[in-house]
Amino acid sequence: MPTPSMEDYIEQIYILIEEKGYARVSDIAEALSVHPSSVTKMVQKLDKDQYLIYEKYRGLVLTTKGKKIGKRLVYRHDLLEQFMRLIGVEEELIYNDVEGIEHHLSWNAIDRIGDLVQFFEEDESRVEMLRSIQKSNEENGDS
Repeated sequence: MPTPSMEDYIEQIYILIEEKGYARVSDIAEALSVHPSSVTKMVQKLDKDQYLIYEKYRGLVLTTKGKKIGKRLVYRHDLLEQFMRLIGVEEELIYNDVEGIEHHLSWNAIDRIGDLVQFFEEDESRVEMLRSIQKSNEENGDS
């Protein structure tokens, strides 16, 4: 299993390849706000662990294993953002909240959150009930 740091890199590489068709060390460094030398070290480790194939000065490609994990990591991040919006977290807080929790949840917890999001989205009245509870709690000073 990849470490949280490895997950961040795999996720970002997956996103860059999906968006641009490629991921360069400089693009990864910029996206993750790290030094290119740190990216090179991590990319070499990810190559060694068979998440990607890296050739110096030629770029990198995700292996089937890397693509599968990358897709799952992007799904996890997107689902948690969706969940945060659903429960009414302020938009400007969502990204940092997701970054703070995504590596600390089991895949079982992610699946249950997915079930909960589905439960609310299948019936808009459930979302309206939640908003009503939140409004009431705010008016009563409970939150």
